[in-house]
This record gives sequence, structure tokens and C-alpha cells, in this order.
Amino acid sequence: MSNTVYGFVGVGRMGSLMSARLLAAGHTVHVFDSAPAALTASVAHGAHPTDSAAAVASAADVVFLSLPTPDIVHAATLGPRGVVEGVRATRIVDFSTIGPRMAGIVAAGLAAHGKAYVDAPVSGGLAGARDGKLAVMVACARDVFTELETVLGIFGKAFHLGEGAGQGQTMKLANNLLAAAALAVTSEAMVMGVKAGLDPKVMIDVINLGSGRNSASQDKFPRAILPGTFDFGFHTGLSYKDVRLCIDEAETLGVPMIVGAAVRELLAVTNAMYGADSDFTSICRVLESWAGVEVRG
Repeated sequence: MSNTVYGFVGVGRMGSLMSARLLAAGHTVHVFDSAPAALTASVAHGAHPTDSAAAVASAADVVFLSLPTPDIVHAATLGPRGVVEGVRATRIVDFSTIGPRMAGIVAAGLAAHGKAYVDAPVSGGLAGARDGKLAVMVACARDVFTELETVLGIFGKAFHLGEGAGQGQTMKLANNLLAAAALAVTSEAMVMGVKAGLDPKVMIDVINLGSGRNSASQDKFPRAILPGTFDFGFHTGLSYKDVRLCIDEAETLGVPMIVGAAVRELLAVTNAMYGADSDFTSICRVLESWAGVEVRG
């Protein structure tokens, strides 16, 4: 598909970095974002602007989506001036985290108009998006995956998880629950240690050489919590949304999630105290405020 023209709907924090990788690889990319500033920034990197998701899907063969919520994805695909109205695109690759049920709804709606929905949420954060080291969790027909595997490799490593829309979403929700849980319980342990008089930097060094190491201790604490910047790059509101979707899906499947429910509640508190736009490392700030200490190194 060397002559394939690509489109990108949603060029915010993640989408801007991912579309930039397409442009750097020499591809033609048409973009749309409801935020004028995001669209302008993408155009400055060489993308072609459009005025709607439908226009992107009329200019491109393959359209990528990177959007924040299920409702926004639904509107951008099946709503007025949505991708479904585009006359050219036949492959719609969704990097968003929207949950299995919404993925199924969108897939069915697009299929009715001859467009294949590719459920492909990603993990790896802003650094992974910038460096092309994301995990791409793909669910679609095997032949469609084979067709798209090379271009997906621009963004990271693509894993084919099955043919049903929603299987990629299920994998992503499991991953994001684990990431949030690691952050929550590591924050509790670190706050306890600091309250008892331990040096948080030494604590992190010990944990990362011991059996307690995890993604929060290895990455989030050194980068965003010990320095007190709380700027890892993932909003509290989005983490809360992802964990809620995970718990909802688990309940639908009849799978109890005792720990997951506790993580959801802690994210709800963080969301209420610091706002949806705060960084999700602010979970630690909640625990600090309750304990009357700060975890800084």
C-alpha cells in the first residue's frame, strides 16, 4: 500500500505525535480536529487540513482515530459529518479507548456502509507515541491486519488479538487497570514510608531492585512524582474513564473486581479533588494530603 493516502481524526496530545510519524515516513496525511490550535500545529508539520471527519474520509484510503471518549468516537464516525459519510476510506483504524460495547456499535455502523472498523487501542504514553514504541492492540479480520501491519509498525509493535471488534479494547482496559492499580498501591506504600521517616528516593531505588518494582516505581515516580511536577502526560479524567469501562465490562462478564473497584474509587476522588485535566499521577497527591506528607526526592 505504498501509494495509500492516510487521514487522522484527532491530532491532540497522542494523535499529533502519531500523525507526525506518518508524515516523517513520507506519507500524505489529511487531518481534522475540533480544536483549531491542534489542527494548526499539525498543518505546520506538513499535514493537509480538512473541516470534518467526513472530509478526511473522502480524501484518504485509511483513516486513523485518536479521540478521548466513546461518545466523541461515536460522533466522529457515525454522526453528522462523520467518517461514515466519507466516500473514499474503507479502513477506519481506531486508536482510542472506548470499551468493547462501543467498539461493536461503531464497527456495525461502519460495516453497513462498506467500511472496515479496526479496533486498535494503544499503550505506551506520549514517549511511546513520539518514538514509535507503542503497543498496538489490534482486533479485525486477519487479512485486514496483514494489509495494515506495515503502517501500524510506524507507531510501534502491533499485536493481532482476534477478529471481533472489542477484543483490542478488552486488552487495553486490562492494561490500563494494571497501570492505574500499580500507581495507586505504589502511592500508598510510598506515602506510608515517608510518613515513617524514609527517604522517598532511596525507597524507589530499593523497590526497583526488589520484588515490588512496577511501572509506577520505574517510570512515573522518578519522572513526575518525586520532582513534584505531576506531568507524566495522562489526564486523571481519562484514566478514570478507562478504569470505569474496565469495571463495567468485568461486571457484564460476571468477573468480580475487588481491587479494580477500589482503584476506580481512588481515581474518582482524584478527579473530584484535582479535576479531570490533572495528571493521573495526582493520585499520589490525594494520599499525601490525607497523610500530611509529600513524596519528593
